[in-house]
Amino acid sequence: MSTRLSSATHPVIVEINTWPWLNRLSRLRRGAGAPIELGTVPDQAWDELAAPGVDAVWLMGVWRRSPAGVAIALANPDLTASFGAALPDWTPADVAGSPYCIREYVVDEQLGGPAGLAAARAALADRGVGLILDFVPNHVAPDHPWVTGRPELFVAGTDADLERDPAAFVRVGQRVLANGRDPYFPAWPDVVQLDAFAPALRATVIDTLDAIAAQCDGVRCDMAMLMMNEIFARTWGERVGPAPAADYWPTVIPAVRERHPGFRFLAEAYWDTEWALQQQGFDFCYDKRLYDRLVHGPAEQVRAHLSADLDYQNKLVRFVENHDEPRAAAVFGDERAPVTAVAALTQAGARLIHDGQAQGWRTQLPVFLGRYPDEPTDEGLAASARALLEVLADPTFHTGRWRLAERAGWPGSGFENLVAWCWEGPTRWLVVVNLSGLAVTGRVRLPLDGLGGHMWRLVDPTHDVTYERNGHDLVDGLFVRLGPWDWHLLRIDRSHG
Repeated sequence: MSTRLSSATHPVIVEINTWPWLNRLSRLRRGAGAPIELGTVPDQAWDELAAPGVDAVWLMGVWRRSPAGVAIALANPDLTASFGAALPDWTPADVAGSPYCIREYVVDEQLGGPAGLAAARAALADRGVGLILDFVPNHVAPDHPWVTGRPELFVAGTDADLERDPAAFVRVGQRVLANGRDPYFPAWPDVVQLDAFAPALRATVIDTLDAIAAQCDGVRCDMAMLMMNEIFARTWGERVGPAPAADYWPTVIPAVRERHPGFRFLAEAYWDTEWALQQQGFDFCYDKRLYDRLVHGPAEQVRAHLSADLDYQNKLVRFVENHDEPRAAAVFGDERAPVTAVAALTQAGARLIHDGQAQGWRTQLPVFLGRYPDEPTDEGLAASARALLEVLADPTFHTGRWRLAERAGWPGSGFENLVAWCWEGPTRWLVVVNLSGLAVTGRVRLPLDGLGGHMWRLVDPTHDVTYERNGHDLVDGLFVRLGPWDWHLLRIDRSHG
């Protein structure tokens, strides 16, 4: 199916936590009736998701979940405490199970099954929007069919391992298998570790992704770096033997793309593995560094980060929240949240917007839960988000060219807290952000051709203001004055006055 995702160099992706999203739609519907599932989502809901400027929707958590994983979660006091913190009136019926404790790569029947997903994909494609789903390469649920039917796909343990460390190993029939983990934290008790070095796993994964790719336009690969040869060997050592000559992703991704040209791969990536994963075939990798720098500052670190080579930046995923991070409104507050959204979502690369982010929700829902709390919309943050999304509908932010702008100032002006960049395509834009709680002034030199000798109208739809400026000022250094945590998001139009 042809969608905007296939042509966007810098796509905008909306992440939907599918289970609670459908639950919310069902509760909002007036009158009695069967719960809404993927095949019966109202047109209005698809219209809202597929707003102008959205290239893809990531339906997070559609695969069949694990009853064994639910039982483990309900027996974990730390997890149940987190359920109560997010959803005070929760009951065991609200625990749908972790979307990353996958029992089978088949759409969960409670979400509408494969037919429901096909209907959802068609509804999005009719609106020009692509569909992204999850793939979890590192582990599966303890009741996944592979665990008993394909033990050669897993990292094996021994009876001695199980006796020594029962939290890191599990008995399945007559075998002991390792629980999933990464090199830095204890094992996850609800999943079983796949062996990235096993040739049989790689062949099986290619077939699995082939089946997934027939149902969507791309996959977000959970903790993708854990399957890289170097990291997997560091995690498991002699237990898994020597690393194969070929790495995991360069084996898997080209094989899938041979069958599904244009299929997109997104990596959840940490530990400075982003560049390596891009070289191994990923279209986009999480940019957690930018997120952390927006949270902690200072602005100079943000600017330094944005000085990286464009080949690298064009393949990053920018965000201020997702299901793994606290809500942006809770982290940044009403004053900072709008400017950090502008700073992240007008960058090169893919941009990720999380369900509830535009409403200013503050409760981070544990992924195990299938119901959102009743949370009011923050009207101020919602208005700011709507204005930004309307700007992002401009095709320039999807297919244009991004460039960092120079800025300068004088002692005491606070100009070091300014970061600025331009977009050039069907239209041209200048973005300047003040990443501080102080008023600042400075000059910004626009890296755009053909400005001199003309008058220009600078239009900021997010603040509903317009400025007239001489082109020489834009080239020599546009004077800007911004209040605390403020920004300019300026479309550069030729003035005919």
